[in-house]
Amino acid sequence: MRTAIVTGSSRGIGRAIAERLAADGARVVVNYRDDAEAAAKVVRSIEERGGEAVAVRADVTDLAQLRRLFDAAGEVDVFVSNVGVARFGPLAEVTDEQYDFLFETNTRSTFYALREAARRVRDHGRIVVISSAVVVTNRPGTALYAATKAAGDQLVKVLAKELGARGITVNSVLPGAVRTDALVADGPPGVVERTIAQVPLGRIAEPSDIADVVGFLASPDGRWITAQTLHAGGGQF
Repeated sequence: MRTAIVTGSSRGIGRAIAERLAADGARVVVNYRDDAEAAAKVVRSIEERGGEAVAVRADVTDLAQLRRLFDAAGEVDVFVSNVGVARFGPLAEVTDEQYDFLFETNTRSTFYALREAARRVRDHGRIVVISSAVVVTNRPGTALYAATKAAGDQLVKVLAKELGARGITVNSVLPGAVRTDALVADGPPGVVERTIAQVPLGRIAEPSDIADVVGFLASPDGRWITAQTLHAGGGQF
């Protein structure tokens, strides 16, 4: 049985990815930072469907905790990096503190994660980073956030070539708007309706839509795709 780590998988896209990988037969390490109850629900959901899962608390922006997460998992075949925070505003108004916070949380944590995964994921394994559509849409107010995520995409492309001889694929997935609490409950009024009008497929994504893309990349069928940033926005970008 393969072992998969999915960071930030107590809710939203991360949860859907954890459940998809478990359905595909992997033993899943459900990572969370604060909400132990939510992580336990994900584990129960997986176990009720006949899968195997364990919840492990770790703040993956902290290198020591990230390493303990890998230690708890044991031998790792699939690693999915799904951690990040978004802050928006005109570049001219970005403070030094905001810059430091976003690069520390998004870029440094992705660097830590990819470096550790490069050392720990077994030969013929899979590494996937969840990026963001803002990297390619270039919308006003997204410059800082996009820069922090774009750095991760570049790390992915180079790491894929460094690990290719070991049969490990490394890719990133760029979701568009996804029906999560962050968008539906906490997003600006009308954001869902405005986004739907821009998507050729006529709806926003469900978390399972993104999870299925990751599931494909993590499967044997994804063996010939590496060093790519896959656009998963329903044609919006």
